Amino acid sequence: MVIGIMGAMPEEIDPILKRLDDVQKHEFADNVYYTALYGSLDLVIAYSKIGKVFSALTAATMIEKFGVRKMLFSGVAGAINPELKIGDLIAATKLCQHDLDITAFGHPYGYVPEGKVYVEANPRLLEIAAVAANRQDIRLKRGIIATGDQFVANAERKEWIGNTFKADALEMEGAAVAVVCDASDVPFFILRAISDAADMDAGFDFDAFLHSSSAKSAEFIFAMLDEIDQTQ
Repeated sequence: MVIGIMGAMPEEIDPILKRLDDVQKHEFADNVYYTALYGSLDLVIAYSKIGKVFSALTAATMIEKFGVRKMLFSGVAGAINPELKIGDLIAATKLCQHDLDITAFGHPYGYVPEGKVYVEANPRLLEIAAVAANRQDIRLKRGIIATGDQFVANAERKEWIGNTFKADALEMEGAAVAVVCDASDVPFFILRAISDAADMDAGFDFDAFLHSSSAKSAEFIFAMLDEIDQTQ
């Protein structure tokens, strides 16, 4: 089975690549894709660059050119739900686009004709994630993740997104990956490590957190891969 593993930034896939042997590099559509074997699984790994367009392009390329049949995405996100703390891992149950607005035509926020506001993650992959969390003694939270081509630092905007979409966290890629996978009938899973929260310390070092959280997320992704490999 061909499994896709995505991140938005190089730091989010580096710990995964370092765990693999005989990694092959492929350049296509102004991006780099890596392939490797893990157990009986063929892996395709890439970082998309930040934002919905690049993440959608990367996901579509992995599916159409490399034959990905399941997609796992790992990265960081900001908290909306006050119960989420820095370092928490959250798995998306469903995702939406908070910056998609054609309400002038009578539609709800996040909706386009022939589309839907929310795209739901694959239940089976969420079950596999729960097994991986139990084995690693990690408290994996679940919730709604909102995506937009904006780095949202404004408290009022965060509150609006939370109220409008019942969102727990927000980031810049997940819903775009979800839309592509949903349209292609490819099961997907979105994992996010919380990088900022309402009670965060003013001296917080994002770069240090990115490296530590990426290593933690990589371990979690490999635990999921082990479970997929054993149960496929």
